[in-house]
Amino acid sequence: MNVQQSWQEPDPEHVSLALAGHDVPWVVDARQSAFERFKAHGFPSRREEEWKYTDVSVLSRRASLLPDNIPPDAPSEAALYAWMLSQQNVHLMVFINGHYSPELSCPGNLGPGVRLESFADMLDDAAELPQALFDQQHEHTVFDALNTAFSTDGAVLRLAPGARLEMPVYLLFIASGYGVSIYPRNIVVAGAGAQATVVEHYLGMVDAHNFTDSTTQLELGAGAMIEHCKLLQEGSAAYHLAGIHADLAADSRFISHSFALGSRLARNDITVRLSEPGGHCTLNGLYLLNGRQHADHHTRIDHLAPSCVSREYYRGVLDGESRGVFSGKVTVHPGAVKTDAHQSNHNLLLSREAEVDTKPQLEIFADDVRCTHGATVGQLDDDSLFYLRSRGLDAETARSMLIYGFANEIIERVPVPELRNRIADLVLDRLSQGDSIKELL
Repeated sequence: MNVQQSWQEPDPEHVSLALAGHDVPWVVDARQSAFERFKAHGFPSRREEEWKYTDVSVLSRRASLLPDNIPPDAPSEAALYAWMLSQQNVHLMVFINGHYSPELSCPGNLGPGVRLESFADMLDDAAELPQALFDQQHEHTVFDALNTAFSTDGAVLRLAPGARLEMPVYLLFIASGYGVSIYPRNIVVAGAGAQATVVEHYLGMVDAHNFTDSTTQLELGAGAMIEHCKLLQEGSAAYHLAGIHADLAADSRFISHSFALGSRLARNDITVRLSEPGGHCTLNGLYLLNGRQHADHHTRIDHLAPSCVSREYYRGVLDGESRGVFSGKVTVHPGAVKTDAHQSNHNLLLSREAEVDTKPQLEIFADDVRCTHGATVGQLDDDSLFYLRSRGLDAETARSMLIYGFANEIIERVPVPELRNRIADLVLDRLSQGDSIKELL
């Protein structure tokens, strides 16, 4: 699709001059060249294999994809939600429509060797941001290029070698406008042996046709460990396109949790590069869909070095006319001997109209490896329903309990108790007998 035919916007040069880093020549150049790459490709079409099952053409008909450069006032509901989070054991950063809100945030005492800053502030101070973190190399989809062109703000977490954060960094992104376009950019750089947990929570305060295009980059030094949790809870009319990209050094460990519980259409592109021996990554995901919701998880793990381990566990629960997509690709490159890789995708269909497209893939170009994959699509098990009913549960409660048990296989992996309980409650609230199950748990 020709972007210029459908997108009547000011020249991108003027747009970049209104964003963070507009006084830094290389930042302006990087934004403009990224926008040119986006225009050259256009919006992905379903003729492209990677977008075969996800139609994003509606985005080309938006009145504007430009970010709002004026930070909005935080609605009272957002302020209350942020205050509740600030009472928990987290380092909290709050963003309203893509702009950092210091008055709602509570980063707290980070300790030695840890820096947590606004991405916009770092763009304005070019000396603080390596150009390598804002270049074409980190673009895995055309929406990463669009994010580079229009990113407004986000979080930058830098951990010195050996630094450890006891409490999670909690990044709360609130969409409070109508028809707004939001471009968060998050960067995590962990030195050798550093450890931290990072939560990204996308929350919609209104049911509007908002558009979020987010990119998160993670670089793990030797022996570092980062656990990343993403909770998508935007409004039922919102569109959410995101990239999460991790690069692992020797003996480092990356764990990802992705929960897609909101948005009209959501896509997460998650990539991991195991660049040196001994790296370990685990990708967990759950999509809980109803109505006409659509969620797409595209993962790619590149085993580039020997003796690395990867695991993927994704589950979907689909009702109504919803559609889920899982495409997981594991590539074992030449020389990556003793690779140990496993991926699985299991789906539960609750209606005849719900649909799942699942495509686990393995590409192996090395010997002496152990790689497996599998996928299932099915309905609730009649024998399990009969067993629960024989124990005195009514049909709807038994059905809800089986659905929750299926989803809880992923929920219980979340390391942060408050977040784990919050996700469990959100899932139970979607079930017809969720309140009854809460009493039984």
